Amino acid sequence: MKKVIFALMLPLIVVSGLVFANRKIKTETETQKEQPQKQMSSAERNAEMKKWEATPSGKKFKEWEESPRGKKVYAAEAKIWKHITNYTNMEGMVTSLSLPPGSKLGFGVMVKINDDDYIVTFDAEKYQLEQLRSLKVNDKIILKSRYVAHAPKYSYPIISCGSLERDRKVIFKRIPNKGGC
Repeated sequence: MKKVIFALMLPLIVVSGLVFANRKIKTETETQKEQPQKQMSSAERNAEMKKWEATPSGKKFKEWEESPRGKKVYAAEAKIWKHITNYTNMEGMVTSLSLPPGSKLGFGVMVKINDDDYIVTFDAEKYQLEQLRSLKVNDKIILKSRYVAHAPKYSYPIISCGSLERDRKVIFKRIPNKGGC
């Protein structure tokens, strides 16, 4: 009888030891992640930027910036920059319900604001998509955003939508990430 009890207890002790050890390892890695990264000085940032600009992808990006296509994207960004920094309303009209071919930005639409086209993307939950899918071409909308981006792959600036109204009704409001940023 003692041998049976011992045979059952031994694997239980070994497994609980492994679980405890694994928990300790996870706790150690979590505390390492929580440590803030050292902020780079502007000189260090500039040096890193120069290093990146010397790479093939950095050279390709610089060529895009200086091309007519890149200049057009930057000019369109400049037109809405005041609205982005102040988080104010931008009036626009939906021009397409699909993004350019080959796009990997998730759900989004094309919008014309001040005679320039923009890609508007949504960081939407599943239940928010139904209202967004009710948008139609030529719908007049009002959107707010805190972020605009660009990429050589696209001929348009990319606006990450914070909130969207149609007919004075909010149909999308971005849900902030839990736990910070």
